[in-house]
Amino acid sequence: MGATQSTADAFERKPVALTERITSDGSSAWPVEPGRYRLVVARACPWANRSVIVRRLLGLEPVLSMGIAGPLHDDRSWRFHNDPDNRDPVLGIEYLREAYEKAHPGFDEGVTVPTVVEVATGKAVTNNFQDLTLDLSTQWRALHREGAPDLYPEQHRAEIDEVNAGVYEDVNNGVYKCGFAKGQGSYEEAYRALFARLDALSERLATRRYLVGDTITEADIRLWVTLVRFDAVYHGHFKCNREKLTEMPVLWAYSRDLFQTPGFGDTIDFEQIKQHYYGVHSEVNPTGIVPVGPDPRGWLTPHGREELGGRPFGDGTPPGPPPEGERVPPLV
Repeated sequence: MGATQSTADAFERKPVALTERITSDGSSAWPVEPGRYRLVVARACPWANRSVIVRRLLGLEPVLSMGIAGPLHDDRSWRFHNDPDNRDPVLGIEYLREAYEKAHPGFDEGVTVPTVVEVATGKAVTNNFQDLTLDLSTQWRALHREGAPDLYPEQHRAEIDEVNAGVYEDVNNGVYKCGFAKGQGSYEEAYRALFARLDALSERLATRRYLVGDTITEADIRLWVTLVRFDAVYHGHFKCNREKLTEMPVLWAYSRDLFQTPGFGDTIDFEQIKQHYYGVHSEVNPTGIVPVGPDPRGWLTPHGREELGGRPFGDGTPPGPPPEGERVPPLV
C-alpha cells in the first residue's frame, strides 16, 4: 500500500483518497467492463496481494489486466522500475502518481497500491483496497471464470466481516502499528493486541481448516497476506518478535496449506517483499541492508491440514497457472 505515519506516538493509517466503486448495475460512475481497467499492484504489498489473489482465483486475468510496480519507491510514489524503460507497458507512466494527477490535477494525498486505473484515459479510479476485493467477488461475477469459487458467500458474510474486522485492526494493520510506533507504550499495546489475536486465530484454526465455513473465503486471504510476510519482515523489521510464524504450529501449517494452494504461493516474491520493507523504510532500517534469510523452502514442506477436511474451492475448481508475464520466481 504505502504506509503513512501520524505525528502521535501511535501509528494511524490514513483513509484512502479514492473511494469510488466499480459496479455491475451502473450505480456508480464506473461500470464493470472487460478491458476497461488495469489493476496496479506491487508484489511487496500485502494490501495489493489481496487483489492479486482474488483476481487469480476468480479468473479475471483476461478482463482486468495487471501492472506490477517494483518494490522500491520514493516520495513521488510507487515506480515501475522493473519494467522496460521504467514505465508500465500499458499505461506508459513511470510513477503511479501520474494516474492520480490525471484524474485529480494537483493531487497531494497518498498514492497507494492496489489502484485501479482506466486504461483509455490513464486516470486512477479507486484505491479503495477494503472494498476492491469484495467488489471483484460480487460486482464482477458475470466475468468470473467457469468454476470460480465463491470467496464471499452470502450465508457467511456477517461472520466473514466480523473476522476481517478483528484481523485488520490487530494483525494486518497491527504489524504496522508495531513497526511504526513512536513510543514504547504504543508499541507494546500494539504488540500485545497482535499476539492476542494470533493466539485466538490459532485456537480457531486448530480444529478447522479455514476461518469461516469449509472453504477458502475473503477472510483467509486477508489473514494470509500478513502471515506470509511475517518471518521475512514483520518479525525482525517491525519488532513483532514474540515468536516467528514457524514457531506457531497451527498458523504455520495453515499458512503452508494456503501457500501450496494455486493462487496463493504463486503470487509471492519474497525478494521483492524484503527489498521493499528493508529498502524503503529508512527510518526503521537506516542502513538499507536487506537480509539474506530466512530460507523460504520451508513453505513447500507437508502441512497435514488435509486431515481437517474442507474443500478449498467449494463447488469450484482451482485456477490455471498464472499468465506468462505474471509468474514469480520459484523458491530456491
